[in-house]
Amino acid sequence: MFFYEVWVRSNHYHGNKPLTYSSTQKIVNGQLVIVPLKNELVPAIVTSQTAKLKMSIKEVVSILDLPPLPKASLQLMKWIKNYYPSPIGIITQLFIPATLSVIKTSNASVSSRLTKKQPLPILNKDQQQAIQQMQSPNTYLLHGRTGSGKTRIYIELAKQQIAKGKSVIILTPEISLTTQLETQFNNTFWGKVILLHSNLSPKQRYENWLKILTYPNPKIVLGPRSAIFSPIDNIGLIVIDEEHEPAYKQEQSPYYQTVRVASQLRNIHQSKLILGSATPLINDYFLAQSLNKPIIRLNSLAQTDNTAPLETLIVDKRDHSLFNRSNNLSQPLIESIELALKNNQQTLLYLNRRGTARVIICEECDWQAKCPKCDLPLTYHGDNHNLRCHVCGYINSAPTICPQCHNLSIKYLTIGTKAVVDEVSALFPTAKIMRFDTDNLKAERLEQHYQKIKDGQVDIIIGTQMLAKGLDLPKLAVVGVLLADTSLQLPDYTVNERTYQLLHQVIGRVGRGHIAGKAIIQTYQPNNPVISQAINDNWQDFYNQEVKERKTYDFPPFVHLLKLTILRANPKSAQNAALKLSSLMPKNVKVEGPSPAFHEKQANKYKWQLIIKSSSRHDLLDIIDKLPAGIGYDIDPSTLI
Repeated sequence: MFFYEVWVRSNHYHGNKPLTYSSTQKIVNGQLVIVPLKNELVPAIVTSQTAKLKMSIKEVVSILDLPPLPKASLQLMKWIKNYYPSPIGIITQLFIPATLSVIKTSNASVSSRLTKKQPLPILNKDQQQAIQQMQSPNTYLLHGRTGSGKTRIYIELAKQQIAKGKSVIILTPEISLTTQLETQFNNTFWGKVILLHSNLSPKQRYENWLKILTYPNPKIVLGPRSAIFSPIDNIGLIVIDEEHEPAYKQEQSPYYQTVRVASQLRNIHQSKLILGSATPLINDYFLAQSLNKPIIRLNSLAQTDNTAPLETLIVDKRDHSLFNRSNNLSQPLIESIELALKNNQQTLLYLNRRGTARVIICEECDWQAKCPKCDLPLTYHGDNHNLRCHVCGYINSAPTICPQCHNLSIKYLTIGTKAVVDEVSALFPTAKIMRFDTDNLKAERLEQHYQKIKDGQVDIIIGTQMLAKGLDLPKLAVVGVLLADTSLQLPDYTVNERTYQLLHQVIGRVGRGHIAGKAIIQTYQPNNPVISQAINDNWQDFYNQEVKERKTYDFPPFVHLLKLTILRANPKSAQNAALKLSSLMPKNVKVEGPSPAFHEKQANKYKWQLIIKSSSRHDLLDIIDKLPAGIGYDIDPSTLI
C-alpha cells in the first residue's frame, strides 16, 4: 500500500494542508485522481508520496487515464498557497475543472475563427528595436502608446518561441477582447490557438483544457486571467496585454494579482514575460525601475495611412449654453456625430455608468430608492422598468409614487448607458446603435458583434469601460466621453490613476492612424490636472506627481497593504468586532481604522474594515496566519473601497 499527499478540489475543504490517501498502485506527482471527501467524490491532484499515518486512511477511488499536471503547475500551486494564503480546496479550483473525465478531444475545440489570411504588417523601426531588446528570458514592461502596434510585437515574439518548440500564454483583461486577438493570432498560428474562458460552454471549456494538457505540440493559450493556470508545459513566452487593468486582480479567494502569478511562472520556466500597456500600473512601473527591469517605450503609431493629428476638445459641463439640444450630449459632440454619420464613419460614446438612471429620489420628502440588503442606491433599468442593486442583485419594480409620502414627485437622475441609447436614438433616428456593458445578454455581448462593428455596420457604439480596452476599429472617427469625472469622486488612493488610465485608453480608440480622429471630453472639472495629463499623454508628469503623493501618505509601492473585513448583523456589533480586532494587531504595523466600509451594508449585514500597512509583506502574512475565524482578508488589494 502506498500513501500520498493530495490537494482536493472542493469548497468544503478549508484546511491549508494536503490530505492523505492510500492506493495499492504507484502514483506519480501531478496525477489527477478521484477521492472521497466526507460524503462526496471530488477530483484531486497527487502532490507527493508520504509515510503512513497512524489514523485510518481513505483510499483513492480512481486514477484518471490522463497525463499528470506539469511539474510547473505543482510549483505554482505551492507558491500561491504561501503568497496568497487560502484554503487548499479553493486554490486547487484554479488548476483543474470541477468535473474530470477522459474524453476524446477533437480539432473542433481548437479556435476555429478563421478569416481570409492577411499578410502581417511590416514592422516599423520602433517595433524592430523593441523585439531586439526582448531576446533574453526576463520581465519586460512594454510601455507603448495606444495604436503603437503592441499586438504585432506579441505575434513576432510568439513566432520565435513556437519555432523553438515552446508554448505561449497570451492574457487579455476582458473576454470581449478575445475575438479580436483570436483573429490576429489565428492569422499566423492557425491550428495552434486554444481559447480558455468562462463564456465557452462547459463542454467546450473542458475539451480545450484537456487539449492543453494532452497535446504535446507547442500551442498558444489565449484568455483572461484564469488562463495563467492552464496545464501548459515548456512555456517560452507569457504576455499580459493591458496589464494595468483591474480585471487582472481576483476579487475573491485567493485574491491573486495576475502579474505577480505570471512573474512566478516566468521564474519557473525561465521564460519571457511581457507586460504591455499604454498606461502601466504605477506599482509595476516603480518596481521595474527599482529592479532594473527593461522598460521599452513605443512612441510611433504602427498604422500611418492617415497622419492627421488627433483633435481633442474639452467641454465644460457647467456651461449650459453648450447643452441646448441635450442634457448629456454637448453641441460640439452632436455636430461631430452628425459629420461622422455623413462620412459613413463611427462614433463611440463612453459613460462608466450602467442602466437608465443611477439616483431615484422623491422631490417632496427626499426619499431615495436604496437596496434593503446593502443600503446602496438602486439603479433604474428602463427596458425592464425595474430597480436593481449591482452589488447583491436585489431587484424590485420601479415606483410610480413615493412609498414614503405617497407623492407623485419621483425623479430619475444621473444618466446611465441605457438612457444614453434612448437619447441618441431620438437625436439620430436613422443611425445603427449598439450598447455594450455588463448588463448585456450573451447574444448581445461585444465579442459576438466585434466583426460587424469592425466592418462599419454599427454607426454609434455606446458603453462602459469595456469599450476603452484594446479595440482597434478602422472606421472609428469620434470618441465622446460623456462625463470624465465619475471615478474621481470615489474615496480611494487609486482614483487618479484609474481616471488617467480610462481617459487615456478610451481616447486612444481614435487617432490610431486609420482616419482622422476627434475626442470630445465632457467634464465638470476642465482644469483638473489628471484629466489634462491623460488627454495630452503626459505620463511622466502624472507618474512623478502620483509617486510623490503615495510616498507622502504611505501607499503602495512604498508599503504593502492588507485589508481586513468584518461582517455582522448590526452596525454596533460590527464596530465592536473591528475595534477588538484592531487591538490584536502587532505594534510593528500601521493600522488605519477601523471604519465602515465604502459599501457599509452588504446582503443584510454590516461591513467594517481595517487597513494594515507595513514595509514587510511577511508581517502581513503573519497577521493572516493568526486571524480569528470569520475575518475576511485581501492582501495586496487593488482598491480600498
